[in-house]
Amino acid sequence: MGRWRPDARARLQEAALTLYGERGYEKTTVAEIAERAGLTKRTFFRYFADKREVLFWGSELLEQRMVAAIETAPASTSALGLIGAALDAAAVRFEEVREFAGPRHRIIAASPELRERELIKAMSLTAAMTRALRTRGLDDTAAALVAHTGATVMHVAFEQWVDDPSRTPFQQIARDSLAQLREIASTG
Repeated sequence: MGRWRPDARARLQEAALTLYGERGYEKTTVAEIAERAGLTKRTFFRYFADKREVLFWGSELLEQRMVAAIETAPASTSALGLIGAALDAAAVRFEEVREFAGPRHRIIAASPELRERELIKAMSLTAAMTRALRTRGLDDTAAALVAHTGATVMHVAFEQWVDDPSRTPFQQIARDSLAQLREIASTG
């Protein structure tokens, strides 16, 4: 295996993205990912439960940051303002992983199994935001509507951001999307 090098998780993720891009997700094995990263299968499983999780690792951090933004926003913040705060928190996380986000997005889009996993993660995020919004005093219906709306705005903004050739920051795209939603809602 050679001399030990730090950051095994990042190396495994990079190797997986490369192999998924070359061969496709379904045709790539854990052993191949580990070998490409210069690591063992055993090391792979120290970091990831399976080869899907290479693409979804860190989603809990996104959820935690978005929920924390809702929880810590000023008491006077409107429901859509809370979503704006959550989107700003998402922007920080997305910019941290910008180089990973585009290839990841394309790999997920090409695989029904991965699209299903992405939907499960999105549902978890929406449920967490719904709980945070209830804690903020929104009733069940309002909390669910706002959380689902926030998840939709994030999804639409992400789709634009990940393919944006001018590399506009996610925060700007998300804020513009939320402003457009507000305009649509106000005109009826």
